[in-house]
Amino acid sequence: MNEIVEAFIEAAIAAGQEILSRRKARLNATAKADGSPVTDADLRAEQIIRARLREALPGVTVIGEEGDGRTAEAPESFVLVDPLDGTRDFLDGSPEFTVNIALIEKGRPVAGALHAPALGRLFLGSIEDGAWEIAVPTGRFEVRAAERRKLHVRTAPAPGATLLESRSHREAATEHLVQSLAPFERRSTASSLKFALLAAGEGDLYARGVSLNEWDIAAGDAILSAAGGAVLTLDDERVFYGNVNLKAPPFVALGDPALRERVRRFKASKLAARGGASSSILR
Repeated sequence: MNEIVEAFIEAAIAAGQEILSRRKARLNATAKADGSPVTDADLRAEQIIRARLREALPGVTVIGEEGDGRTAEAPESFVLVDPLDGTRDFLDGSPEFTVNIALIEKGRPVAGALHAPALGRLFLGSIEDGAWEIAVPTGRFEVRAAERRKLHVRTAPAPGATLLESRSHREAATEHLVQSLAPFERRSTASSLKFALLAAGEGDLYARGVSLNEWDIAAGDAILSAAGGAVLTLDDERVFYGNVNLKAPPFVALGDPALRERVRRFKASKLAARGGASSSILR
């Protein structure tokens, strides 16, 4: 597992360097079929990650957002890659975009790396070694010699728990879910960086009431879980990966395990309102 995490670190840093080098250039941004933007930086970053992982982890299936590796039926063990999460924010000049890489085994994220290159922060986690952060300067840098800071979720302040919410996505379903989980203070943060901040004790909750792609959340799930938190469906269960079309259900990511009671209360209220119907998909 340690070798896998080290391979993820090297790949994420290389991709992050490429993204930063292209950030100052004129980006060729186009729209994908779902309307989301994609740039040369997204495409090149995924190429770099795939090349690094082929060398370090031969034979392991890699499924990436921008590649041709999507599948309706994922293998038992595979790597999920989002080479540039938060492309809209990246195009708007925000530094809160990330590179995400996660290892999935039997439906669970067991290792992950999440790199915010413009912030100089690299987060990693595994079921064996817990969660860590490495400061990554933009100059010369030696990964193996870098100091690693152990991460653990914080005890949520009462009152005053902080909910991290998306800066670019404000769906009605998410707002309904967020209101149901209140009270808390709200802070806007872009991309999957929200998972890493929860793991680092810089927030307490993150919730989405809509289905996302699995590569959007897998690395963050691995790191947050390794730091003592959890990513739960609205049925109060751990998120399973490798679903058909690689779609993850609505979820609540939390730091302090005591906050799980809010998810249970939400589940109970939805079941009561629907006469016992499942609340796994919020409509």
